[in-house]
Amino acid sequence: MNVIAEPVYRSRGASLALRYALRELRSGLRGFYVFIACIALGVMAIAGVGSVAASLSEGLTREGRTLLGGDAAFSLIQREAKPEEVAFLRTRGQVSVAAALRAMARSGDGKFALVELKAVDSSYPMLGELSLAPKIPVADLLAERDGAFGAAADSTLLARLDLKLGDRVTIGNATYQIRSVVEAEPDKLAGNVGLGPRFLVSEASLRTTGLLQPGSLVRWIYRVRLPDNATDDRAATRLVDDARATHPQAGWEIRSRGNASPQLERTISRFTQFLTLVGLAALLVGGVGVANAVKSHIDRRRDVIAAFKALGATGRDVFSIYLTQVVVLAGIGSIIGLAAGAALPFVIVGVFGKVLPLPVIPALHPDELALSFIYGLLTALAFGLWPLGRVHDVPVAALFREEVAREWHRPRWSYLALMAAVIALLIGVAIGLAYDKRVAAVFVVSSIVVFVVLRGVAAGLMALARRLPRSRITMLRLAIANIYRPGALTPSVVMSLGLGLAVLVTITQIDGNLRRQFLAALPDRAPSFFFIDIPTTEADRFSAFLKQTAPDSTVEDVPMLRGRIVAARGVKAEELGASQDSEWVLQSDRGLTYTGEIPKGSKIVEGEWWGADYSGPPLVSMEKKIADGLKLKIGDEVVVNVLGRDIPAKIANLRNIDWQGLGFNFVLVFSPNAFKGAPLTHVATLTEAHPDAAGDARIIRQVADAFPMVTSVRVREALETIGTVVTNLVLAIRGASAVTLISAILVLGGALAAGHRHRVYDAVILKTLGATRVRLLGAYALEYLMIGFATAVFGVIAGSVAAWLIVTRIMTLSFIWQAGSAAGVVAAALIVTVGLGLAGTLLALNQKPASVLRNL
Repeated sequence: MNVIAEPVYRSRGASLALRYALRELRSGLRGFYVFIACIALGVMAIAGVGSVAASLSEGLTREGRTLLGGDAAFSLIQREAKPEEVAFLRTRGQVSVAAALRAMARSGDGKFALVELKAVDSSYPMLGELSLAPKIPVADLLAERDGAFGAAADSTLLARLDLKLGDRVTIGNATYQIRSVVEAEPDKLAGNVGLGPRFLVSEASLRTTGLLQPGSLVRWIYRVRLPDNATDDRAATRLVDDARATHPQAGWEIRSRGNASPQLERTISRFTQFLTLVGLAALLVGGVGVANAVKSHIDRRRDVIAAFKALGATGRDVFSIYLTQVVVLAGIGSIIGLAAGAALPFVIVGVFGKVLPLPVIPALHPDELALSFIYGLLTALAFGLWPLGRVHDVPVAALFREEVAREWHRPRWSYLALMAAVIALLIGVAIGLAYDKRVAAVFVVSSIVVFVVLRGVAAGLMALARRLPRSRITMLRLAIANIYRPGALTPSVVMSLGLGLAVLVTITQIDGNLRRQFLAALPDRAPSFFFIDIPTTEADRFSAFLKQTAPDSTVEDVPMLRGRIVAARGVKAEELGASQDSEWVLQSDRGLTYTGEIPKGSKIVEGEWWGADYSGPPLVSMEKKIADGLKLKIGDEVVVNVLGRDIPAKIANLRNIDWQGLGFNFVLVFSPNAFKGAPLTHVATLTEAHPDAAGDARIIRQVADAFPMVTSVRVREALETIGTVVTNLVLAIRGASAVTLISAILVLGGALAAGHRHRVYDAVILKTLGATRVRLLGAYALEYLMIGFATAVFGVIAGSVAAWLIVTRIMTLSFIWQAGSAAGVVAAALIVTVGLGLAGTLLALNQKPASVLRNL
């Protein structure tokens, strides 16, 4: 074997280390396939997620004008823009007006369905294309003919009401003929998630429906298209700044072409971070495989290392050679992962491009790929430096002693310092580049805790096995001894399998709880219906009508307006520095109400309630966590813009809210006199004692007949709509988490393969002493079964605790432990561990004793 071609002492440079490292790799990558696969999988996950997110962000930026429907959009809730406000916008460019609201559509045979009504003017769409089937000019589509206005509907509505093109439906006081099917809207992504199918009509027809009552929940959107010579971002920014300066109390929610859908962009950023952390978890699991592979490689090359030293190499020279090998192999794995991850956006667009609702523009993103490469390299070094540091002290005597009196010691402090620096750099990159640094920090701390606990589980299992009484059953005695003997597989198996199982349990528990929350049984005494846009003058009659229609039900009614927080404690809303958990309150208008009594489902935790007869200056009650996130306290002033007026109110008390009751939950509740004289509507809930589908249909029909301007929202249907979105997100999470599980299985297989030599020696000695194949298989099966079960128990406990924290603290939902999925994880862990273990054992048992005994 050509070990060294010239004395090491003649050249200590990096080129020499690279030369010897590559020379050793000439014989192949045997023992490093798991190493490369683990790095490649983790890097692929991070590079793929980053590339897709960057392609999507680029698409949103490039198509921002089209998604918004103009260069800027000014929206108002519950009121139309004043003539002077519209005149100002028209001086800056072409203006298109649209209105969005929810309404009830009634077919000719008496069936009803909730629809997302969108009323547009003749300029719609100013940008992009409205996709219809059949294609009809918008003016002809929406025109009034033969006593009916034209409309286009989503195909879901046609299926739900058993309609076809040409059929007529009634909304409020207006009749519509469905003339086409809406296939795609250029500005759909700029809106919110709809609870019903789209129904597109003209603005003129909306005014004949009777739905535009004072205080109705209608969002008016005024889109401005700037002249062709002023369509850059700076011109749009100037328009926004001028609008705020000219009409400071308009209460506009303004979006420009650069942030056409800020909520979607935030969701993408958060989801990208989560999937990146899942990919990083796969890398960390793979790191265990890296450590096992490096340790096994060093173990096999002890004679070569001793020969290097016998010929004059120092411990640092040998360390440099094998460190170079690890870097080269990590580079190979990272490049494979980068290639797969970089191709992911192109694959997605190629396969799903026609049905993808998001504007993904596939491209190579060097910054995302470079970051993924750094993650892969740092992970390999963080886990590989410990076994690499030990090569420094491999003695020359190892040439003559091989398996006899082998001892491994802690690496020298200089190598430990280097490893600490690499780990610190990896943590810094993971937290510093995260969208939500708090979540990233929690992930890092959790990962460290999990690795420490896993090491403790392995040590505890070995200590327990060592202290168990000696069994008279040979197979059991041998299995227990194998758990704690020198060179036992216990630490490797527990470390490789434990984290993967914990991730799997976390995902399955979250999945089960989300499905239960949105798709299974509703909470006890949850409302069956929400009714919106009840005119104030009809509120008492409507409540009486509901009690008569459903006498065994409970009816609740509250007044409601919509408003936006524009300032607090003298600081503009955008400058408050809100926390991640509370910033959503400032991002759009919120539902507001007033009352003299403490709302149901709320509990005062600070301050005092104002009482039913309060008549002083406006006061407001805030939800406690939101107030903390906005850094507000009792006595601070909050300014809310309602219907174009800024209304200041002092915080009188803070409340905790039961969000899971699905009742009326308002972040802001005002004293009774705060909105005196303001046009508003009421909302109501109906909670049935024994709800059923037939009864619900009857209630919807009777309400629509008696109050055509009122919109009925069935709670279960709304939750099912949201549940569908959540289910799709969970599927994406499952797919990303599968990478972690594959890494865990690869690492487990690598750990078992690394111990193959020891298994061969054990099997040969025991067979020589009279052990049968069946007895050995039974002993090894028991060993793997006990280790796998202990690891699975840890995975279930750790994953369940993590899922509980995420569901209750971050999602603020109730948590119920899913025993079935946990049992499935335990069973899968046992099957995988025992299956892979026995597969390797069979290979060891097939070795001929003679060839092994000759080398002992």
